[in-house]
Amino acid sequence: MKDKEAQDLIREASHTPITRKDVRKSWFYYYLFAEMGISYERLQALGFTTSMIPILRKLYPNKKDFAEALQRHLIFYNTEAVFGAPINGVVIAMEEQKAKGEPIEGNGITGMKTGLMGPLAGIGDSIDWATLKPIIFGLGASLSATGNILGAFILLLLPLIQIIIGLNLSVAGYETGKASIKDLLQSGKIKQLITSASTLGLFMMGALSSTYVEVSTPIQFSFGSETEPFVLQEVLDSIVPGLLPLAVVLGIYWWLLKKNQNFAIIMLLIIAVALIGAITGIL
Repeated sequence: MKDKEAQDLIREASHTPITRKDVRKSWFYYYLFAEMGISYERLQALGFTTSMIPILRKLYPNKKDFAEALQRHLIFYNTEAVFGAPINGVVIAMEEQKAKGEPIEGNGITGMKTGLMGPLAGIGDSIDWATLKPIIFGLGASLSATGNILGAFILLLLPLIQIIIGLNLSVAGYETGKASIKDLLQSGKIKQLITSASTLGLFMMGALSSTYVEVSTPIQFSFGSETEPFVLQEVLDSIVPGLLPLAVVLGIYWWLLKKNQNFAIIMLLIIAVALIGAITGIL
């Protein structure tokens, strides 16, 4: 028997197999803790990592491997918890294959999460919060207005439906992901998958930046009473829409890359620049 085959057998025997129950339990933990410990730096990453701890303990008995797995899941993550459940299953499947010695890199798992979280969040927000919630809450309000005691309990339908959907989607993601990953590994396309997922993740982070970062300037000049004022923001928008927010994002990225990754300092710098800009009328 070759050395690599022997190592694979030892590695595979060193961790406990993942079951459907494990996948469902992991997602349920995420459902409970997704909105806890939220920060602008990580958003749902702490809740996701908490849900993955029992899985990772099974897969990585070695403390170093376990610590590395925790670190890669502490990176920024945010999606809709219910319809984003397939991500949980796919990630568990990828971690399981990685623990068995398959050539899956940590950034491939991170890229997969980042690439899927935006599209699934859009689906979940549209179905879960924009459709199911108004219907159920409207029904509860109607029953309560007529004095029906069921109006107080009808609201429990929303979490009940969410839990049923999430439990099933997480298992579906795990089983589909497990089969897909095996096919990809056999075809040698895992590097293409990692590159594609990482690229999609970059697009999603860019979309998030353009959505949440808002910077504009009120500066304008007048060159005579009969001429239209020169509005700097309009000129910037005509060159590249969102140029100032882009400059801010790139500036923060440069700081993280070249200076340090102390987010407290970055926040203080942003507040200082915002205050100076507001006082001087530049921003």
